[in-house]
Amino acid sequence: MIKNYLKIAIRQLRKQKMYAAIKVGGFALGITACLLIGLYIMEELNYDKSYPDTARIYRILSTVPIDGKVQRGPSFPAPFSAAVKSNFPEVEKSARIMASALFDGAGSNELRRADRAENNHEEGFAYTDQALLDMLKLPMVYGDRSNALAEPFTMVITKKKADKYFPGINPVGKIMYLNNDTKQPYKIGGVIQDFPSTSHLQFDFFLTMTGKELWRGEQTDWAAFNYDTYILLKPGTNIAMFQKKLTNVTLNNYIIPGLLNVGFKAARTLFAHATIDLQPISDIHLKSYDIPGSHGDIRFIWLFGAVAGFILVIACINFVNLSTAKSANRAKEVGLRKVVGSTRVSLIKQFLTESMLFSFLSFALGTILALGLLPYFNILAGKSLTIPWGSPWLIPIIVIAAFIIGIIAGVYPAFYLSAFKPASVLKGSISSGSKNSVLRNGLVVFQFTTSVILIICTIVVYNQMQFILNKDLGYDKNQVVVIQGANILGNDVKNFKNELLKISSVKSASISDYLPVEGTKRNGNTFTVEGREKIDAGVGGQSWVVDNDYLKTMGLKLAEGRNFDPAVTTDSTAIIINETLAKKLNIKHPLGTKITNTGTIIGVVKDFNFESLRDPIGGLVLHWGISPSIVTVKVNAAKMQSTMASISATWKKFSPSEPVRYTFLDERFIIMYADVQRMGHIFTSFAILAIIIACLGLFALAAFMAEQRSKEIGIRKVLGASVESITRLLSVDFIKLVALSIVIASPIAWWAMNKWLQDFTYRTTITWWIFAAAGLVAIVIALATVSFQSIKAAIANPIKALKSE
Repeated sequence: MIKNYLKIAIRQLRKQKMYAAIKVGGFALGITACLLIGLYIMEELNYDKSYPDTARIYRILSTVPIDGKVQRGPSFPAPFSAAVKSNFPEVEKSARIMASALFDGAGSNELRRADRAENNHEEGFAYTDQALLDMLKLPMVYGDRSNALAEPFTMVITKKKADKYFPGINPVGKIMYLNNDTKQPYKIGGVIQDFPSTSHLQFDFFLTMTGKELWRGEQTDWAAFNYDTYILLKPGTNIAMFQKKLTNVTLNNYIIPGLLNVGFKAARTLFAHATIDLQPISDIHLKSYDIPGSHGDIRFIWLFGAVAGFILVIACINFVNLSTAKSANRAKEVGLRKVVGSTRVSLIKQFLTESMLFSFLSFALGTILALGLLPYFNILAGKSLTIPWGSPWLIPIIVIAAFIIGIIAGVYPAFYLSAFKPASVLKGSISSGSKNSVLRNGLVVFQFTTSVILIICTIVVYNQMQFILNKDLGYDKNQVVVIQGANILGNDVKNFKNELLKISSVKSASISDYLPVEGTKRNGNTFTVEGREKIDAGVGGQSWVVDNDYLKTMGLKLAEGRNFDPAVTTDSTAIIINETLAKKLNIKHPLGTKITNTGTIIGVVKDFNFESLRDPIGGLVLHWGISPSIVTVKVNAAKMQSTMASISATWKKFSPSEPVRYTFLDERFIIMYADVQRMGHIFTSFAILAIIIACLGLFALAAFMAEQRSKEIGIRKVLGASVESITRLLSVDFIKLVALSIVIASPIAWWAMNKWLQDFTYRTTITWWIFAAAGLVAIVIALATVSFQSIKAAIANPIKALKSE
C-alpha cells in the first residue's frame, strides 16, 4: 500500500507543478531558516565545553550594587587567586589571566624572532599563571605542559603562531622580542593547540606571571583590580555553600581591609551588600552580557530561536492552507475512492504519505538552500559555521524532523479531506471547503502578526543604528587617522609626530593610547577632592595620559580653563577633567582645585562620549604625558590619498623595515556597534523571508476563498457585477485580517524593542510612524498578493461555475 500511496503522491506532484512548487518552496524556505539558525544556536551553546574538567571550572565574579544598579565584573587584585587557593580546601587549582592593554605586554605587541630584524604586529597577548595550563589541560604540540610557564620571562604560543614564526621546527627554547625590547627576551616554553572557535579564550600568546610585577609591589596590592581569576573545584563541592564562604572570607579579610589600607574610606559601604559569585566556564560566553567584553548574549539565542520557530510555524500553516485551498480538486477523487471501498483510515494514510513526501522534498531542498546561503549567513552572523556532514547525528535528525513535521503539517488536511461525504461530492453539492473559517483566518493573522513584528523590529534597529552613527558625540571622529604600533619607534615617537605636522594637509597630531573608542587603553580610578577624603565617598572614573595636542586633534571643547602648555613647567602635575566628574565631585569652581593623588585642575573639557552609547558618560581625568603606542592625525579630507602617501613615507624614515599600520577613527567607532548592525541585518533577512512565506499562505487562502465562492461570484457576474466590485469583495476580508495583525503586532513589537533599547543610555524613540510604515508595507504586500487571485476569479467565465446547477 505504501508503494501505491507514493505513486499517487508523485502523480499529484506532476499534475499540479506550480502548486507543488509553491507548497514545497515555502516549506523549504522555513526549513532553511531553521537550519541556519539551528547551526548558529548550536555553536553558541557549545562554548567552553571541550575542556576535560569543564563541569568543575569556574570564573569568579564580584556582584556589587552601585547607585541602584547591580554591577558584575571578573577583575580582582593580584593576590586574590593565591588567597582563594590557600583559604579554601574546596579549590583544587586557581589561576589568573590579565589581558588589559593598559599594561605593557598584554593586548597587542610588535613581535619578532631574535634572529630576525622585522617585527610583526600580533594581537592576543595575555599574562597568566602556569596553573591555567594545568586547569584547562590544554593539549600541547611541543613542550611539557607542567612547566611551560614555570620560569620567568617565558611564553606559550599556539600552533598557528608556531607555524608562522618557526615553520616545521620545534620552537621550544627559541627567543622572541616584544616591541624591540632586546634587554628583556622571552623564551618559548611550549606550544599549545589553537583554541577552538567555541572558546571564550581567544589568545595566541600566554606570557608567564612567574616572577612578573606590573609595578613594584603590585603582586601584593589589594587595591588594584586587574586580574580575571579561574578556579577548579574538587568533585562534590556544594557551590551555594562555597560561594557564601568565599564572599565572607575574601571581602572581610582581604578586599575591604586592602582598600581601607590605601585610604579608600567608602570600602565598607561599597561592599556592604556585595557578593563573590562563581560563573561556570560554559556560561561565560552567553551569560556575561552585563559585563564589558566580547561575548555572546543568551537573549539573542532565545530571540533567534523564537524567530526560527515562528518561521517554521508559518511554513507549516502554508502547508495546511495550500492543502485545503485546492480541496475541491481532490473532492471527487475522495468520493470515488470511498464508493469503491476505501476507508477513511486508508485515505488519511494516503494524505499523510503525501504530506511526508512534501516534507522530505522540502527538507532536501531546504538543506541545499541552507548550504548555498551559509556563506551569506556567516557574514550576517559574524561566524564561520559549517554543516557537520560527518556527524553521525545530522542525517538521523533531519530524517526524524522531516517525518515529524510532515505528520504535524499533514494531520489537519488529511482528516479534513478524508471527511468528504461521497454522496454530496458526486452530486456536486459540496461546499468546497471547511466551515471553520475562524481557524483559517487565525492562521493568516498569526502569519502576518509575526511578519509585522519583524518589520517593526527591523525599522527600530535601523533607526537606532542611524541614531548612534549620527549623534553628536562631543568629539570629531571624521578624518582622524589612527597610526598603531608607534611604540616601536621608542624615543623617536615625538620626532615622528613633529615630522607629520610638517605635512601641509595634516591639521594636527597627538600621541596617546587613550581614544574614545573600544580597543584602546582603559583603567579604573577613584577620585576625591583633596582634604575631603574622610568626608566624601570616592567617585570612579578614567585617568588618561594625553599630550597637549590631544584636545585639538579629537575636536574637544573646553568649558572653562585652558589646555596643557609645554611652556608651563607646573603642567606636569596639572589635570583637565570633564564636566561629569566636576558634577559628581560637587565642585562648583573647579579651576585650581586639587584632586587627591592626581593633580590640580587647570581646565574642564565639555562632556564627550568616550565609551559605548549603551553607557552614560563617566568621570574622566586627563594627564599631560606620553602614551606612545598610538599616534592620531587629523587630516584634510580633500587630499586624503596624497596625505596617506606622505604619512607612509614619513613612517618609512623612522621604521624602514616595517610597514605602517593605520585605521580611521570613524571606522573603529562603527566597529563598536557591529553587534547592532549584525542584529539589524539578521532581522531584515528573516523579515523578508517571513513575508515571502506569509504571502504564499495568503495566496493559498485567496485561492481557497475564490474556490469557495466561485458560484457566488458567477451569480454576481450574471447579475451585472463588475470586475472591480468582485475584486474588492474578495480582497476586503483579507485586508481586515492584515489590519488585525497590525493591531496585535504593534504592542508586542513596541514592548520587545523598548526592552532592547533599555540597553542604550542614548537611544532613539519609537514613534507612531514606525508602526504606520510597517502596517502600510504589510497591507500593500498583502493586497498585491490577494489581488492576483481576486482578479483571476473576477474575470473567470461564470458559466463554468454555474453549469452544475
